[in-house]
Amino acid sequence: MTKYAMLIDLGKCVGCSACQIACKIENTVGEGHFYSRHETVMSGTFPKVTYRYIPTMCNHCDNAACVAACPVGAQKKVDGLTIHDDAACIGCGACVAACPYGFTMMRDPKAFDEFASTDELIEGCTSSGAEVAKESGAPVPYGNFKVTSESLLMDAGKSEKCNFCKHLIDAGDDPYCVHMCPAGARIWGDVEDPESDIAKALADSDVSVSHPEYGTSPNVYYVGKF
Repeated sequence: MTKYAMLIDLGKCVGCSACQIACKIENTVGEGHFYSRHETVMSGTFPKVTYRYIPTMCNHCDNAACVAACPVGAQKKVDGLTIHDDAACIGCGACVAACPYGFTMMRDPKAFDEFASTDELIEGCTSSGAEVAKESGAPVPYGNFKVTSESLLMDAGKSEKCNFCKHLIDAGDDPYCVHMCPAGARIWGDVEDPESDIAKALADSDVSVSHPEYGTSPNVYYVGKF
């Protein structure tokens, strides 16, 4: 069976946030929302201070609290991924309340106003973003509109989260954050395939997961130190 997972090498990560920007672009994530985020942790007393930068996202847990909480089965496990089914979702927010990491959120309809804004910077003088896009045939400044925007606009008010770019996985590709990491800090693949890069990396490395005390068995792993 296939079981996808991701390993992030904190020793290679440079804290540039390219993963967060790439995720916003590829998944057309609305204003104020982030599927890919980071935590910063400082410890110690000056001058012996330790700083950690930890990229984060949905952990696609084996024991996913969001899956257990969803009353209609809109959150489900597929090949190790925790997938949200927009068609089945009733927008109750149970998954949002259940996720101990805070990585599931409710989609705000207003968050997508920027994609269809008709506001002019100077009334009667400048064109709105929507007008420029219409006349030029170009999309708004960011967003993967061929894949994601139509469903996101139609299903505003439902929950959303990282799905490891399932539309790319289904096409035989890797998640976009893996592609766009300039330091090559992310390894992605099928942990059930012993010949995969991630299976080999997990076998050879002293790995950790985010908040193991939650008991969710995450499929996002970390190795090394920032």
